[in-house]
Amino acid sequence: MLTDFIKELLHQNESSQSFLDKKRIELFTDTLFHFLFQLEDKKYTSANAINIRLTTLKNELISIVFNINNDIDKSNQIASDFFEALPSIYSALSTDANAILDNDPAATCLQEVYIAYPGFYAIAIYRFAHQLQKQQVKLLPRIWTEYAHSKTGIDIHPAAKIGSSFCIDHGTGIVIGETCIIGNNVKIYQGVTLGAISVSKDKANTRRHPIIEDNVIIYSGATILGGETSIGHDTIIGGNVWLTKSVKPNSIIYSKSKSYSKDQDIYPEPINFVI
Repeated sequence: MLTDFIKELLHQNESSQSFLDKKRIELFTDTLFHFLFQLEDKKYTSANAINIRLTTLKNELISIVFNINNDIDKSNQIASDFFEALPSIYSALSTDANAILDNDPAATCLQEVYIAYPGFYAIAIYRFAHQLQKQQVKLLPRIWTEYAHSKTGIDIHPAAKIGSSFCIDHGTGIVIGETCIIGNNVKIYQGVTLGAISVSKDKANTRRHPIIEDNVIIYSGATILGGETSIGHDTIIGGNVWLTKSVKPNSIIYSKSKSYSKDQDIYPEPINFVI
């Protein structure tokens, strides 16, 4: 049995055309993030030093991509396109960071957002991954966003489309699905799910996740499902709301709770449970 097991592993190694060093791939995303937002243990005091650092990072990405596709020309082109897009990615992330700073009274400065806010980190890795997703790079985009998921508890599919000034507050438990479209100036709290109603595998290429228009706030625990569900602009979705239908612009949606006093004649029997 052990011999058969070894033979199977040998066959897998021989037949695989890619070499995925997961730790190296994850390290690259952290290194790029730390470099862009001055979180390394050194500063770059000249344009030449920054250019050298960017070249080093680009060469590392070429090597990582080559280990996946075994095509040096294609790997060079992918890395070149990614780094050409990096200024616009950085600009988008700057608006995200400022949105978090402006929306969270607890945030004292941009440096705090860069180094201490898991929401910003998850958004940054998503924007890196989304660029490679647009370039039709295999595996890497999902590896990057799942790495951010493992670190922050925030699950953003790299194919989702997210506008500018995106703000995630707290963030733990957020899920943003593959075909989700999010507009500009949207704020999402922890535990929000932008998901799909269960569909068969043959509908994988259809839009299965909701559209969130501009200037929407979605509070903690809300669940919004379905590819035909659209949340109109300037809407507020309250905590723990469950939605599978569209909402008109400028709406306020919330779950109405009812309170009882223990001295009332009609008092519902409490549910006793143990976790």
